[in-house]
Amino acid sequence: MDMINTLQGAGIVPVIVIEDEKKAVPLARALVAGGLPVIEITFRTAAAAAAIAAIRREVPEAIVGAGTILSLSQLESAKAAGAVFGVAPGFDPLIVSAAAEANFPFCPGVATASELSQALTLGCKMVKFFPAEAAGGVNMIKNLLGAFRFTGVKFMPTGGVKISNVESYLAVPEVVCCGGTWIVPKEALVSDDYATIERLASEASSLVRRVRA
Repeated sequence: MDMINTLQGAGIVPVIVIEDEKKAVPLARALVAGGLPVIEITFRTAAAAAAIAAIRREVPEAIVGAGTILSLSQLESAKAAGAVFGVAPGFDPLIVSAAAEANFPFCPGVATASELSQALTLGCKMVKFFPAEAAGGVNMIKNLLGAFRFTGVKFMPTGGVKISNVESYLAVPEVVCCGGTWIVPKEALVSDDYATIERLASEASSLVRRVRA
């Protein structure tokens, strides 16, 4: 899978914390129906691997990746479950190297010029800028690009990104996509309110189409 082109096509990637694997399939179907088929299931709960496997099995039109990968064992679990890409909140050279050896598309997190430089040294073409708003937002990305634009690096800002500010991120040419938690509100998932999730996904996908028209 060409991770950069896939994420570029999505524009916005829902970042999901799922406690109950039984909710994974109807959730994925709602997101696909709303126009956001690329989704990130985070390894913040014990249900992550099972949720990824269920989506891959039951919702083939969804493109599911694994987020919050903090260890080599989580990387292995994500790949075994069928995730087609991985994302981390931080930069760990051991995980980046292991993902490359496994031919597993991987996007490590960075928040500083030093971390970005190390990621590029290990061959990363795309990084997750996290926590985006707390780390300086769009202005920080532009400042980093002042020194690193020539490298061709691409960004996936996540953390504090929401419907009210996502357009400013997507307006930066080097921003491939944004990760967002607002598309799957915790209360909507708990109450099985998939209609609300589909509506929020549709609003987000419409915004991406408008910005990139």
